[in-house]
Amino acid sequence: MNEMKTPAALSPLSKQRLRVWLRLLRAHQVIDTRVREGLRSDHGSTLPRFDVLAALDRHPDGLRMSELSAKLRVSNGNVTGIVERLASDGLIERVAIQGDRRATLVRLTPAGKDRFAGMAAEHERWIDEILSDYDEDELRTMNALLARIGEDD
Repeated sequence: MNEMKTPAALSPLSKQRLRVWLRLLRAHQVIDTRVREGLRSDHGSTLPRFDVLAALDRHPDGLRMSELSAKLRVSNGNVTGIVERLASDGLIERVAIQGDRRATLVRLTPAGKDRFAGMAAEHERWIDEILSDYDEDELRTMNALLARIGEDD
C-alpha cells in the first residue's frame, strides 16, 4: 500500500517553515493595514492608486498601459479604472502613441508628482515607525534573508 507522507514527515523543519510563513503573513498584514489606513485618512487615497503613482514616478517618461499592468502584476482591466480616476483627478495624463492607435502612454502630471511626493514621504515614515525596533544589523539580516525567497523564479 502506498502511504501518503504527512506534512511533518516531509522535513524536520517543515513546521518551523510553516510558522515563518505565518509570521510573514502577519507582518505583511500589520504593515498593509497601517499603510492603507494612512493613505485613506491622510491622503484620501487607496493603496492601488498609490501603487500606480509609484510605478509612474519611477518612469518619468511614462508607461504603456500594458507595461504598467505588468509592473503592478495585475490585469489591464484592474489598472484601467484606477488610471481613469487618477486622470480625472488631474494626477496623470494619457498620451496617444503615434503609429499604435490601441496603445496609450500614461505619466504623472506636475500635480501628480507633487501629490505622490507627499504620499511617498508619509509612506516612508509609516514604514520607519513600524520597523523602528530593529537596528541596522537586524534590518540588513532580514533584508538578505527575505531577498533569497523566490531567487530562483
